Amino acid sequence: MAAKNGFVSRTKKEISKVIQPSLNDFFKKKHMNIRYLLLLFLCSFSALAQQDTLVAQREARRFVREGNELYKNKKLTEAVISYKKATEKAATYFKAAHNLGNALYKQANYKEAITQYELALKGAKTSQEKAQAYHNIGNAHVAEKDFEKAVEAFKNSLRNNPKDEETRYNLAHALQQLKKQEEETNKNKQDPPSAYAKRMKKKADALLEKFQFKKALELMDKALLKDKTVANYKDYMKKLESVIEIKEAR
Repeated sequence: MAAKNGFVSRTKKEISKVIQPSLNDFFKKKHMNIRYLLLLFLCSFSALAQQDTLVAQREARRFVREGNELYKNKKLTEAVISYKKATEKAATYFKAAHNLGNALYKQANYKEAITQYELALKGAKTSQEKAQAYHNIGNAHVAEKDFEKAVEAFKNSLRNNPKDEETRYNLAHALQQLKKQEEETNKNKQDPPSAYAKRMKKKADALLEKFQFKKALELMDKALLKDKTVANYKDYMKKLESVIEIKEAR
């Protein structure tokens, strides 16, 4: 386009070509500065958070040492307070939660002890620590007579430490107690002795008075085949068996 007064006139398109790159550079630099500042802030925040965590862990360890000394001197109430302070500083710190569980267990506060042992599991870093926590969970469940959960806990402990003989022994004990518990439950579910069962028991008592223990047991065994409610006299029949064994051993 021709110029007036010797000046070259530019179109809007030409002007845009000149200005646009400058604007782009400006915004790019601005965005880079914002990203840099944001990254710097995040790094600073992370460093501060990490520093706070380290401080909290140091304080937690201090409270645990304090609790250990109190526990050692059998000052359980004070030990519980110290261990709780430690867990407040670091909730999943294994030693804090685990030792608090031990102190609560000693106070026969088994439910709370289990809660702390479970928290200790979350902070456990080794198989040994996991085995230890599960072992104590099992012991607490045994104390609560919840043998089914105790069995599961001892099994988990052995999965983490198969060589622990104490846990193996505790598992065997818990299984035995669970079996007895189930037998007792099933016994309570039995129908009461029928009229027939009561008559047979009366006849067996009459034979006992004549010292005819073997005949009394045979009578009850036959009666059991006819009537399941005779099973209510299982303990009675076991005693008869014991007497017969003693007599035959002479």
